[in-house]
Amino acid sequence: MRLLGAQMASEFKQGDVIYLHGNLGAGKTTFARGLLAGLGWMGEVRSPTFNLLQDYPTHPPVLHADLYRVASWEGIGVEDYLDSHLCLIEWPERMEGLLTDEEVFHLRIEFDAEDPSARQVTLTPPQSC
Repeated sequence: MRLLGAQMASEFKQGDVIYLHGNLGAGKTTFARGLLAGLGWMGEVRSPTFNLLQDYPTHPPVLHADLYRVASWEGIGVEDYLDSHLCLIEWPERMEGLLTDEEVFHLRIEFDAEDPSARQVTLTPPQSC
């Protein structure tokens, strides 16, 4: 997942929003680590489960949000980053009502049924593309 994130990093731009779908342990944060490395970030990338939002000064700047512990996006400030950052949103089900499918990429990471160490990954672009 890390290599995939690094390889895909140059395909996204400021203002893009990527919803990262997948069960716990599927590789959402690992993908984010790779994408950030692909954008030149050399520091640590932690899952933002407890602080919810993590801002990285890359080019473009990246917001990594983990909404696992919240019921809704309202009140945490994620909407303040949508235009100025490339946004990676884990547990996007909590974003309901803010963005439409025409505005976001959906990256689905699923465990492979035959090989638990492998993943099936699907990227769906915004419907307006």
